[in-house]
Amino acid sequence: MNYQFGVDLGGTNIAAGIVDSEYRIVHKASVPTEAQRPAEQIAASMAALCHQICKEFGIGVEDIDSVGIASPGICDHDTGVVVYTNNLPFHQFEICDLIKKDFPAKAFYIENDANAAAWGEAIAGAAKGTTNSVMITLGTGVGGGVIIDKHIFDRGVNAAVAELGHMVIHVGGRQCSCGRRGCWEAYSSATALIRMTTEKIAEYEEVFREESDQKAKDILSLAIPGLPTQNSINILQDSDICVSAGSACAKGHRSHVLTAMNLRPEVMDGSFRVSLCRDTTQEELDALANVIKNDILPRAR
Repeated sequence: MNYQFGVDLGGTNIAAGIVDSEYRIVHKASVPTEAQRPAEQIAASMAALCHQICKEFGIGVEDIDSVGIASPGICDHDTGVVVYTNNLPFHQFEICDLIKKDFPAKAFYIENDANAAAWGEAIAGAAKGTTNSVMITLGTGVGGGVIIDKHIFDRGVNAAVAELGHMVIHVGGRQCSCGRRGCWEAYSSATALIRMTTEKIAEYEEVFREESDQKAKDILSLAIPGLPTQNSINILQDSDICVSAGSACAKGHRSHVLTAMNLRPEVMDGSFRVSLCRDTTQEELDALANVIKNDILPRAR
């Protein structure tokens, strides 16, 4: 049996896995990205991780039919180049050519990470069986991927369509790593939540000493992820919305992320098919306060 290899390049971790013909991930592993390193070193870690996973699974490189790379930012499908990404040192970086040296004679593909996530959910995950769907990825940044008529809507100008994380939700607001102010990513990514929590520690220190405190709502309201999510629903009304929590919080707390977004999960397995729901209850705010205290605060410090 031959296999496909998928590599997800994130701002926090590099994750990779072997996929069989039924779209099942049969083996996977991850390593820290260490995003401050030069691009060439990050690419070398990606290649090394692929070899490690093949060895652990007991197959050789010759058993891999193709390699797909999911990268944040603007990706040129035709040349295999990461044109630009604001959370990693990749600018006009020929990532496919570099990794091909370790996987000769293999087909290589590159795609924006949120687009790749949207496609994965459409064919084998939370959006399977749907015609149109929108993927929102919450992690180091905030990404968006759109599926229309069972195809990735990704061409646009410079292949930069559907960058939902960079819709402005607060004019003149917080600085975003893309250079603009007030982007969704500047408020709702894990990076932003850690930064905002750090800023609020002195002001609301008691939140982190107690399991339940109404002031947790003040901190959570800074992230305001519900508004742009609802905007996405309104723009593409005939679509399912899938949310991937990524590194935003521990797996056991992903439902609380959706609670903060004022959304209800219908599929609770990594990503979710969601719909608009009622206001957040006090009990859910209490649970979210615990998420901040136990998962976010340690990283903020």
